Amino acid sequence: MPRLTASELENILTAAFPDNEVPRVESVGEAEVLCSLEVSSRHGRPGGTLSGPVMMMLADTTAWMAVLAEVGAVLLAVTTSLHIDFLRKPDLETDLMSRGRLLKLGRKLAVVDVELFSRGHHHLVAKAQVTYSLPSSRPDASSDH
Repeated sequence: MPRLTASELENILTAAFPDNEVPRVESVGEAEVLCSLEVSSRHGRPGGTLSGPVMMMLADTTAWMAVLAEVGAVLLAVTTSLHIDFLRKPDLETDLMSRGRLLKLGRKLAVVDVELFSRGHHHLVAKAQVTYSLPSSRPDASSDH
């Protein structure tokens, strides 16, 4: 069972980034989170597609939320690696969705698989793998999961 709910995760996001647009945490499940970002032309780039940095931000934020959902409000968990493959052009008229699945949660590192897709569409627009470094002072850090 996740330690943090969707509303608790959203509160962490808005407190951590008060001046930034943040994704919405739609749901939290066992080792999985679903997030969304309302997109518009301001997120676009030449060629009529969504910019890569916007998709990377959503992938990274989703991974952070997946980690925090399991370990609690460990705000000093930081990205150590983010690999993303851009697969197809996302819809600029529809929310960008992300599903993050915790693949491994260890004492020092967490690895999250993130799928990005346009709301209402089944095909992926990007796929990322994100690794987070966890501070050693977190609760339950003495046991490896």
